[in-house]
Amino acid sequence: MSPVALLANAPLLTSLDWLVIVLYAVVMLAVGWYYSRSMHDSDDYLLGGRNMKPWAVGMSMFASLFSTITYLFLPGEMVLKGPVFLASVLAAPIIFVVVGWLFIPTFMRLKAASGYELLETRLGLSVRLLGVLFFLSLRILWMAVIVYATVQIVLIPLTGLDAADTPWVCAVLMIITIIYTSMGGLRAVVVTDALQTLILLAGAIAVLTLVTIAVGGVGAWWPHQWDPSWGELHWVYDPSGKRSVLGAFFAAMLWSICTFGSDQVAIQRYMATRNINSARWMLAVAKILGVLIYLLLAGLGLALFSYFKSDPSRLPAGETLQSACDKLFPSYIVSGLPSGFSGLVIAGLLAAAMSSLSSGINSACAVISADLIDRYRPGGAAGNKLHAVWRDRIISVAIGVLVILLSGSVAFVQGNLLELAYKLVNLLTAPLFGLFFMALFVRRATAFSTYVGAVVGVVVVVGINYWSATLGRFEWVRETFGDTPPIDFFWAMPLSLTCQIVAGVAVSYLLPLGKPRPMLT
Repeated sequence: MSPVALLANAPLLTSLDWLVIVLYAVVMLAVGWYYSRSMHDSDDYLLGGRNMKPWAVGMSMFASLFSTITYLFLPGEMVLKGPVFLASVLAAPIIFVVVGWLFIPTFMRLKAASGYELLETRLGLSVRLLGVLFFLSLRILWMAVIVYATVQIVLIPLTGLDAADTPWVCAVLMIITIIYTSMGGLRAVVVTDALQTLILLAGAIAVLTLVTIAVGGVGAWWPHQWDPSWGELHWVYDPSGKRSVLGAFFAAMLWSICTFGSDQVAIQRYMATRNINSARWMLAVAKILGVLIYLLLAGLGLALFSYFKSDPSRLPAGETLQSACDKLFPSYIVSGLPSGFSGLVIAGLLAAAMSSLSSGINSACAVISADLIDRYRPGGAAGNKLHAVWRDRIISVAIGVLVILLSGSVAFVQGNLLELAYKLVNLLTAPLFGLFFMALFVRRATAFSTYVGAVVGVVVVVGINYWSATLGRFEWVRETFGDTPPIDFFWAMPLSLTCQIVAGVAVSYLLPLGKPRPMLT
């Protein structure tokens, strides 16, 4: 079926809604075309010439790491478990200080296209390649989940299209993203990310305002007591594996520190600014926007909870508040928004998806170019600059095609969107950061001890997140703990990182195979 036929078979949106969505897509393509005309070399393509404005790069950082998954799971998590996850915003000041003063100065002095060069300098080529493997696996899976969530949970239900049209919708979404990303490089990505940030903020504000009016004001949805449907509130830890406030805080804090301290999506944006102070300002903009949108979407989730609880007939057929938690936001977009507003909010959801996809494609391209091709090509990165730009564009297209092919496998992972994010998208976040921790902070670290730590970290995070498929297969484990995992997925990242660091440091000092290289200054 052609894209035109898809539009004709989408009865739930009006012509005005489609006009807003099409206009959004045209603007994204126009930005990519505009910046394609000023592309001179690979450094321009991958790092924007290293002199981009901190506020624009900060908006790009926020939009890149804030995907459709977050845009949907936050309201859904408020409906399912209440405001437990809001504890994550309290970690923002700690994240800013740790990343701004421990990691940004190191990366800015590196002056490289890829942050994984640091791993080779300190621990050798094999650790650098392990970091590249972790990053590419993490971000390609991340993009596949974003495509799946955007199409299956948003576009198919909201447009009224048949599930059989999913491959076409995935292809259209990725093709538009690939075109403007591959044409304009990081400059186009940053500018479109800034525009997309404004669109997704506008969409969230519009829906929150209209739901608030529908339920009778803020006082009608603001929780005055803990709702019984959210389950018992746990502050520190619950042995039955339930959500806890401290678990949400540590999960969010460690995710941010691990991501901002080891992920090429973040490292690439530090290096796109002029100096250390500019990079810190960029990080501050990203964190402020992150706190703002988290509060907006948390409020939206509580408002939707009140809206659907007051009249259960509004729920999707055969669903409860708990089973439909991730579907309530899309359901309200169709049933509760006036014409034109639905198009704006869908454009916001597309913006959340496409900003992450474009950044993921560009960052993965930077890693493949710098850490694999230029690292092994005789003469390094020297050569025809125009050829390097076209090479990077071809790599970007290939990554996009791979993401389309992998997106169909996401449905096999069980859980709501928050669980999906932690169990699949963030599976290798802590193990990747563990490599940088060994390189930056462990004086006796070697490639061998780093590998041992990484193996331990991966085993622990997989064991916790996929309990039933790993540890739960052993009879003695089921007899001891039962079928319910005793550790919530919130704790997978803190525990795996702790085990990885302890194992790596212990091996570094107790079994010192290999000669440690000098610490980085």
